[in-house]
Amino acid sequence: MQITRQADYALRAMLYLSKMGPNQRAATSQIAEEQRIPPSFLAKIISQLSIAGLIHTSRGARGGVSLARPPEEISILEVVEAIDGPLALNECTLSASGCLFGEECPLRSLWCDTQEELVQRLASTSFGQFISQASAA
Repeated sequence: MQITRQADYALRAMLYLSKMGPNQRAATSQIAEEQRIPPSFLAKIISQLSIAGLIHTSRGARGGVSLARPPEEISILEVVEAIDGPLALNECTLSASGCLFGEECPLRSLWCDTQEELVQRLASTSFGQFISQASAA
């Protein structure tokens, strides 16, 4: 399993927005430039994050992009799943029918347990933690 480039870009954009103060907005061109994200690719990502309710967007002279909730309330998992959909290490972790051996597969429990650990880690890691780390450094 590998996080897609689109999810990586989304995570970088969210980190950028997390470091801004409350009620501040950033222009997508500014995010694209500073995070080295192709602008056309970022537009699609911004749309997906907005549909997922993770960011607010507004047009006009005072427009821009901002977080929909405080960074401490947005998990890494939410962003990855907003872009890539549910995480799956293997087809069988979503459904035993994805494996020729089904429930009898000796590896299925390993994949399911590993996936659960990954999901829990990403779900319990918020963008607020990265701000705290940056402040402590």
